[in-house]
Amino acid sequence: MISFHSAGVSFPDPGGTGPDSVLLEPASLDLTEPRIAVIGANGSGKSTFLRLINGLARPTTGRIAVQGLDTVRDVAAVRRRVGFLFSDPLSQLVMPLVREDVELSLKASVKNKARRREAALHHLGTMGLAHLSERSVHDLSGGERQLVALTSVLATGQGILVADEPTTLLDLRNNVLLQDTLFGLDQQVIYATHDLDFAARADRTLVIDAGRIIHDGDPRDAVDCYRRLALDPQRGRR
Repeated sequence: MISFHSAGVSFPDPGGTGPDSVLLEPASLDLTEPRIAVIGANGSGKSTFLRLINGLARPTTGRIAVQGLDTVRDVAAVRRRVGFLFSDPLSQLVMPLVREDVELSLKASVKNKARRREAALHHLGTMGLAHLSERSVHDLSGGERQLVALTSVLATGQGILVADEPTTLLDLRNNVLLQDTLFGLDQQVIYATHDLDFAARADRTLVIDAGRIIHDGDPRDAVDCYRRLALDPQRGRR
């Protein structure tokens, strides 16, 4: 279980005279559903919310616990349980070849080089990517890169996957492919998206506006709330 306990993020005014800059207002909630979507405008606080879950961001008030582990005090243990997928796969694919990138993810857990290569090829095979193992990541399509990045994340065995707008750079075919892949995983998946159909597929959807969670519940209701917000901010609030 992922639990937010009055967790929020804010920073003091650099000049010391104005109000604090709030990235995310304090919120308390438990994230238990298999698929949870987060929607909102650019700069609304979606990425901050996601980054709090695996310790990429730290709460300035309250705390977050992942399976009982504090995301600040136990950050290393939290990251062994929570994988993070970015919108641009090239931001996390760092090795020249596809196979080498998956091997890098396995370096801490599989010490033997030959076994590590074997494990990397196995993980690529389970994702239907074995034929790409010796290809340069720079020669892949956007969808292939995102699937390789996902494979590298999943290879480490985390039970929770956080994905920050993972379909943003993808065409329709690869968008659908990645969505179907994410929904076929055993892991809990929490993802931010601008694709409202993708958000509506979730078990639960949060709407974040100006650093505040303004809706939390049924995905269709959340999408309707966000549509109203986009057309008229005052009507969108609840």
